[in-house]
Amino acid sequence: MPNDLASSKNYVALQVILGVYMRYLTALFASLFILSSPAHAQPVNPSANAPALRPAADFARLPFLESPELSPDGRRLAARVSASGQQALAVLNLFEKTKPLLVPIGTNDLLSWDWVNDDWLAIRIGNVSKVEGVDFYVTRIVGIPASGGKAVPISFRKGGETADILWRATDGSPRIIMSMQKSIYNDGDFWPDVDEVDISSGKTRLLVAGRVNIMRWFVDPAGAVRMGVGYEDSSRTSKLLYRPNQNAPFRVVDRADYRRDEALTFPILLAGDAARALTIQRADGFDALYDLDLSSLEAKKVIHAVSGYDIDSVILNPAGTAVSGVRYTSDRARVHWIDPAMAEVQSSLDKAVGARTAQIVSLSRDQKQMMVWVGDASQPGSYYYFDSTAGGTMQRFADVNEKLRNEKLGPVSTYRYKARDGLSIEAILTLPPGRDTKNLPLILLPHGGPEARDAAEYDWWVQFLASRGYAVVQPNYRGSTGYGQAFQDAGDGQWGLKMQDDLNDAVADLASKAIIDPKRVCIAGASYGGYAAMRGAQRDGDKFRCAISYAGVSDLNGMLNYDGRFLYGNSARAGWKEAAPDLKNVSPVNHASEFTAPILMMHGKADLRVPVSQSRRMVARLKDAGKPVDYIEQPLGDHHFTREADRLQFLQVMEAFLAKHNPA
Repeated sequence: MPNDLASSKNYVALQVILGVYMRYLTALFASLFILSSPAHAQPVNPSANAPALRPAADFARLPFLESPELSPDGRRLAARVSASGQQALAVLNLFEKTKPLLVPIGTNDLLSWDWVNDDWLAIRIGNVSKVEGVDFYVTRIVGIPASGGKAVPISFRKGGETADILWRATDGSPRIIMSMQKSIYNDGDFWPDVDEVDISSGKTRLLVAGRVNIMRWFVDPAGAVRMGVGYEDSSRTSKLLYRPNQNAPFRVVDRADYRRDEALTFPILLAGDAARALTIQRADGFDALYDLDLSSLEAKKVIHAVSGYDIDSVILNPAGTAVSGVRYTSDRARVHWIDPAMAEVQSSLDKAVGARTAQIVSLSRDQKQMMVWVGDASQPGSYYYFDSTAGGTMQRFADVNEKLRNEKLGPVSTYRYKARDGLSIEAILTLPPGRDTKNLPLILLPHGGPEARDAAEYDWWVQFLASRGYAVVQPNYRGSTGYGQAFQDAGDGQWGLKMQDDLNDAVADLASKAIIDPKRVCIAGASYGGYAAMRGAQRDGDKFRCAISYAGVSDLNGMLNYDGRFLYGNSARAGWKEAAPDLKNVSPVNHASEFTAPILMMHGKADLRVPVSQSRRMVARLKDAGKPVDYIEQPLGDHHFTREADRLQFLQVMEAFLAKHNPA
């Protein structure tokens, strides 16, 4: 237990604080457990099987706590929380009797939150803004005092589309370095400046003025702007600007022609040594961490690589001067700690939680206090506060889903199958708890993106379906990320073509093993997964009893035009053009008469990523063609299911639709 909570007096005081929290926001903190007991002292004893028909509301619950971030001193916590069925940002003082601070986000997207020092956070929000009748997605930064008080808008007076945080001070001052467009128009102010900002006052100092075609800037740990990346759409070329220190002029050190599949080499960490840096490169076909010689831009030494998988990202030490660990995803999300001290901590945590997974999600400045998620793919898990200075005990802070806290739900496994052309594909299979694993009804659930991937991790949608008696398969079809360059390139131009074949081949593989009944299959998904569901109902309707699309893309040319209004609009258009040789031919909206499976379509009116018009047009075409379609539009729904009411409605409607067309 933390030192300042060791006495019974302080512990009782903490329980009083909990009472204050409960009265302040009953719905928000109904499931909060602050420092209740060591994880290794009270292991979870899950029931053998989940209840046969646990209410849909239990699965629809928003995560009580998401992405908790400790303040540098480890005494405060900022996290996305569930408040009355909606998500909000909350700031909690862990050891003092104070009310939690709720940050009002309104209809904005909460994109990120970062501790700048112990007293101030910088949050980044996004929303769609109309300019001369055209929608633009804009991002802004706000300074938030952790103890309450007036927020400081940093980038609102004059701005274009994007505002990004590039650096945060480590000396305790409330300073950030940010890049910011001043205009959406293609003039001198379109190219982002780089400013140092005191987020407690909003006072700004220009560091680097915008330069034509330079859209991204990089800052070293000391706060010097050292590198810029530019893109010219007319030639589809990029260039890299570099300088060894903040007083030297920038010079072009690298160029890349995307028409020749070239790529720039640039660091992920600019070290204090002007001659070297760290970079993630695909020198052998997989993203790996390399030591980079800045004089030659050659990735000379492999620091860490994972056989068969890409590195996802790196974890920097609190000072931002070195890499402490490397994140990657194999069967599940994992971390390889380069820092020996952190590797030792991880080993201790792994031993404490047994068969479950312990993920360190946030660290204090001295890496002594941390937030740790403990769970597995069959349960949502809990967050624990770990203090290595207090005997190494781990105290439960909050459950992700109190209703499902002590239950093992559907068992989850990762396996591989062969596509029809011989490509090896990894997939995640979730089975219904307590049922025979023979001839099960199946939900084919491709992920969104499509440049993304699924892994063996808790998924509320999947576990709900499993609780209703369905097997659920999530294939990481060609084009999915994390499996190297060749696998990702195999998806080029294959929307609705070979990518769709990969999904059908997953069903055939499970049927050959008698795990599922191939005559009882429904295809479902959201975003790109929703597109795949529509395409399945249209192209391969004889293979599916039904299809379910949430926020799906029906018209690729329409998305090309919509995305073209956003930052890097021209390159976004180029990306959509590469989705398939003929976008019209693989767009379900143009083939309504070919649908042979009934389809359920749902879409949020407030979706900022895939406009609701994508579903409206598809539904209208299907109705005109006399095809069976159920459509529900959620007035406040967005692309990411951030409202509990929308989740619940979706699960209930989906359950009724499946009971009608593909009963378990």
